[in-house]
Amino acid sequence: MSDLTFGTDSGPHRLDVFIERVCRAGVALAFIAIGYSKFDPHGSWVKTFDAVGAGQWLRYLAGAMQLSGGVLLLYRRTAPAGAVVAGCTMVGAIAAQVFVLHGGPLAIVPAILLAALVAVGWRAAQA
Repeated sequence: MSDLTFGTDSGPHRLDVFIERVCRAGVALAFIAIGYSKFDPHGSWVKTFDAVGAGQWLRYLAGAMQLSGGVLLLYRRTAPAGAVVAGCTMVGAIAAQVFVLHGGPLAIVPAILLAALVAVGWRAAQA
């Protein structure tokens, strides 16, 4: 009776692993691109961070956090940490949209990105 095995005892299916990697890579590349765009001195982020009023140092900090978070998301072991690092910037973006920039409905964009970070970070932590 000890030789009895069930189909559910095997590891994750290859398709599940593939889907997880593609989703994690997509979110990672999105944050790498968003973070990289923050370093453009003539980009639209300059005006946005001027409107926030905290100074351009915050734009560089957010860009560095998003870049590093995106890179950490590329690897399953470091993906939860990357999700936390990049997620902090999304919480700040939501707060800035709602309370400082008064663009309430526009807060949905960072909220969706935060949800994607939570999903891939949680999935990587469970694996």
